[in-house]
Amino acid sequence: MHLSVNEKKRLQERYGDWAIVTGATSGIGLELAMQLASAGFNLIINARGLERLLALENSLRAQYSIDVVTVAADLADSTGADEIIQAANGKQVGLLVAAAGYGTSGMFVHSSVHEEVNMLRVNCEAVLLLAHYFGQRFGNAGRGGIILLSSIVAFQGVPYATHYAATKAYIQSLAEGMAAEFKGSGVDVLAACPGPVRSGFGRRANMQMDMALTPSQVGVPILRALGRQQVVLPGLLSKLLTYALRTVPRSMKVKVMQRIMGGMTKHQRAL
Repeated sequence: MHLSVNEKKRLQERYGDWAIVTGATSGIGLELAMQLASAGFNLIINARGLERLLALENSLRAQYSIDVVTVAADLADSTGADEIIQAANGKQVGLLVAAAGYGTSGMFVHSSVHEEVNMLRVNCEAVLLLAHYFGQRFGNAGRGGIILLSSIVAFQGVPYATHYAATKAYIQSLAEGMAAEFKGSGVDVLAACPGPVRSGFGRRANMQMDMALTPSQVGVPILRALGRQQVVLPGLLSKLLTYALRTVPRSMKVKVMQRIMGGMTKHQRAL
């Protein structure tokens, strides 16, 4: 999928000249970085691996003739968000895309608490720091956009992805609250809630995601929704999974998600 000429123009006029994308070298982050580059945004891109970041920088510069700044930083580190903020100094940043994140799966009590704490830092603490700083900056300017990556697992407890779902519930509440507070201010906040997406996420979480969408199926719908909606369910599968459970009691939603997630993680739960 590709952004239309009119959509590119709308995004540039509303949020240009610079955009920040965390988690930019894979999955949804990579897709959004490429789509924004195609719309003419200069980019500050973040991920952990410098080599992949530099390869992406060179590709974006060559293909779209934009300026690109790389920030190789692990957002589980307390200095990671600060490095992104420092890279944005002196630049007309109008859009923050907080796409960095990862998950774990299996029985919560059998997981590594250190890995769970690091996931909390990446999925929540770093997003808090960046959303707070750029929210203030955009609010003072009366212009800007913030995209926070939530998930369809954010709306109920999810056995076998217990803590990951909890981090996304935090992001969902943060985005919805910020969107309401900023209404009418010129600052748009969007909670993007995709379903399973084929990327490095599944491998890192040790999950089998047979019905997953591709990043290209969700990137454009997310950008189209920014400034028009406060919550978006990108992709048909995301909508089907969410709307099918809309009238189901919360306790039953947990059981349904337990069955779905159990199928994705049964290979490791049997160990």
